[in-house]
Amino acid sequence: MSPAQQTLLAANEASQHRPLIITLFALFVLATLGITIWAGRQTKDAADFYAGGRQFSAFQNGLAVSGDYMSAASFLGIAGAIAIFGYDGFLYSIGFLVAWLVALLLVAEPLRNSGRYTMGDVLAYRMRQRPVRTAAGTSTIVVSIFYLLAQMAGAGVLVSLLLGITSDAGKILIVALVGILMIVYVSIGGMKGTTWVQMIKAVLLIGGTILITFLVLLKFNFNISDLLGTAAEKSGKGAAFLEPGLQYGATGTSKLDFISLGIALVLGTAGLPHILIRFYTVPDAKAARKSVNWAIGIIGGFYLMTIALGFGAAALISQEEIIASNPSGNTAAPLLALHLGGVDSTWGAILLATISAVAFATILAVVAGLTLASSSSFAHDIYANVIRKGKASGAEEVRAARWATVFIGVVSIGLGALARDLNVAGLVALAFAVAASANLPTILYSLFWKRFTTQGALWSIYGGLIVAVGLVLFSPVVSGDPKAMFPEVDFAWFPLKNPGIISIPFGFLMGWLGTVLSKEEPDAKKFAELEVRSLTGTGAH
Repeated sequence: MSPAQQTLLAANEASQHRPLIITLFALFVLATLGITIWAGRQTKDAADFYAGGRQFSAFQNGLAVSGDYMSAASFLGIAGAIAIFGYDGFLYSIGFLVAWLVALLLVAEPLRNSGRYTMGDVLAYRMRQRPVRTAAGTSTIVVSIFYLLAQMAGAGVLVSLLLGITSDAGKILIVALVGILMIVYVSIGGMKGTTWVQMIKAVLLIGGTILITFLVLLKFNFNISDLLGTAAEKSGKGAAFLEPGLQYGATGTSKLDFISLGIALVLGTAGLPHILIRFYTVPDAKAARKSVNWAIGIIGGFYLMTIALGFGAAALISQEEIIASNPSGNTAAPLLALHLGGVDSTWGAILLATISAVAFATILAVVAGLTLASSSSFAHDIYANVIRKGKASGAEEVRAARWATVFIGVVSIGLGALARDLNVAGLVALAFAVAASANLPTILYSLFWKRFTTQGALWSIYGGLIVAVGLVLFSPVVSGDPKAMFPEVDFAWFPLKNPGIISIPFGFLMGWLGTVLSKEEPDAKKFAELEVRSLTGTGAH
């Protein structure tokens, strides 16, 4: 065990942190389970299960979207990236936030008007149902499972560290617990239960972040210049800590890697299935648009506060302790809470326990959203419209979605257990890259290009999917790097850690190429109907 982990665990023992952390975790789980059971009793049909009965207001959905979007990567990962890399770490915050402009301007309203429950509804509206829905369902499940894997592995790392669990069996047990909770939330509560869990989590996360931000600024008498100066000095990197280039800029390859990552982050959000399905929970397109505005405000405020989280950790904790605790800095936020309250004090114990519980809540809420997206896509797109050819009843669809939830949960537990000690950054990058490479080109072409055909959609989805996954498999994320998933082997020939700069244009290119080479005549009448519907909401569900 590393020195920093020993220090943290010793502090846990001395201050009796562990009972407090377990109590807060248990309270959150019990409260959300109660809400899930209540929501399950309100779930009467497929519209309730998939879209929460379309009864949520713009503010409620904006809050839930925020809860769905601000994942463990946002809360733990960005704080750690800033604490280690300074300015370059904050670029993640900017990328995640700017991505919402793409979602607002291009996707939110047309998608809400054109679809019913899933992304496949939009894509199949004017094309051959079975092949397009199969492709959309496959892409959704692949993106969701890789994103799920990252969250579950993150849960294992976080909870194991904070509860002092060091055995492999203990870590696997934590991953299994998260998976079981995920199955219960989604299979019982459906979209209603998941939405309420996400709203509560968003309030907890914003509240916890405001508290830490206030305490950090209080330490420096609300002088941000002093905070940044101290962070730069303690980082050991001086002025370079506050300037671009510490992580991305040493070589031409690293600069290209940053551009690739930025493209994937900005464009990937508008193609993430668990975000897209949230637009169906509001009564109309106006509410969908307003909910994105609320989400931008909430998420924007959160990402601004990551400056205090990251630079505060750099200013108050030594780089050695941050890196020793977790090489990627993922425990910087909990460590900051501990140091703000006092490493061996009751106040420190309370702060650490609170932030840890918030991080756990973050993981559970995002995991529930991802599972719902993938199980809904399987039940609605693949089971109801491909296997049953549109003849399944609403009750049969919901039953299929619940079984799919169990299956996806079991798969995620198994993969999460295997990935408990792996670098999860590549899994998150893969999810964003696949979403931007396969889903977004197909959605945009379907909504805005009259000539787009079934073959174009299939080439775009499968082409983007295969190239994104393939390039990541042969990148330094998986092998050939000390921080890779498999550092002891080297089969990496693609130099970048994110494939976005190649796979996203390739997805758009394949959609165009598949269309121009297709012998299929596009249905002009169907496109006209879709255009009117997407822009005006006429005939929307």
